[in-house]
Order: sequence, then structure tokens, then C-alpha cells
Amino acid sequence: MNDGTMLAQLIEQAESEGAELATLRAIAEEAGASGATRALARLGLEDSGAAKDMAELRELLAAWRDAKKSMLKAVVQWVGRSMAALVLVLLAMRLGFPGWLK
Repeated sequence: MNDGTMLAQLIEQAESEGAELATLRAIAEEAGASGATRALARLGLEDSGAAKDMAELRELLAAWRDAKKSMLKAVVQWVGRSMAALVLVLLAMRLGFPGWLK
């Protein structure tokens, strides 16, 4: 049973016992906010600088992804150039280029 189903059942039970729906929703909303605050505190993100820290982490992650992409592109280009050079060397050998040097 997930949290949404359990919350709906608790609200239904409280309503059947006479509690007002507005009060129950306010309690559920406050419980959610309290739980979110506790979760952020456990992660060390409850202070005012947390938004800045998260922005910096996102920027760092974006830079890391860009670096990986650039590195992969450079490796592919290097392999391509190496293959082209190898083809040229083999073609020169096949056409007798070493004999031209004599």
C-alpha cells in the first residue's frame, strides 16, 4: 500500500468518525511539509545556502557532462585520423612509395 492510498484511507476513516475534511487536509499538508523539512535536514539542505549549493552542483554536473562529451569527440577524431593515416601509409606502400626514396 502506498502513502497516497494510506492517507486517503485515514482521511476517509476520520471523516466517518466526524472530523471535518478541511481540518484533515490541513493536517495532511502540515505533515507533508514537516516530513519534507526533516528529509532536507537529513540531507544537510535545510540552510539558506542550500539553493546556491544545489545550483553549483548542477553547474558542476553540466560541466562534467560537457567534458565527457568533448573527450569522447576528441577520441573519435583521433581514431579517425589514425585510421586515415594508416590507409595512406598502406596505399603508399602498395603503390611502391619506398622505391621512390632511392
